[in-house]
Amino acid sequence: MILADEEATARFGAALARSARPGDVIGLSGQLGVGKTTLARGFLTGLAHEGEVPSPSFAIVQPYEALDPPVWHVDLYRIEHASEIEELGLDAASDAVLLVEWPERAGEHAWPEALGLSLDMGPDGARILTANVPPSWEGRWPPR
Repeated sequence: MILADEEATARFGAALARSARPGDVIGLSGQLGVGKTTLARGFLTGLAHEGEVPSPSFAIVQPYEALDPPVWHVDLYRIEHASEIEELGLDAASDAVLLVEWPERAGEHAWPEALGLSLDMGPDGARILTANVPPSWEGRWPPR
């Protein structure tokens, strides 16, 4: 899928939010600056979040409990070892959507049923989105 620019990336995030359910894990992979946080901001806006959406790079986990469904925005960029993931308490988010930037830092066996989205830069600032869609997203993918 081609996302023409930053606005299209945010709109895709908003559409994705309308398809998400509590307990979903959505992994966002790609190089620095490719639009992972932009997609996450669009996702949160799509759930009627108003206000800033800081990148959770330093906090690592930024919960948005007032949304329906609740969302935990997670950025694992600063995680050095998969063993550190357990300390984050992400298992307490079973009734929330986990939006995880840099999910590969958690190890290859983390979240095997996650919707895996990878963003790459394409020509003219477009983002190329590749999806690994698990069975649990059948009928919900692609988002509309």
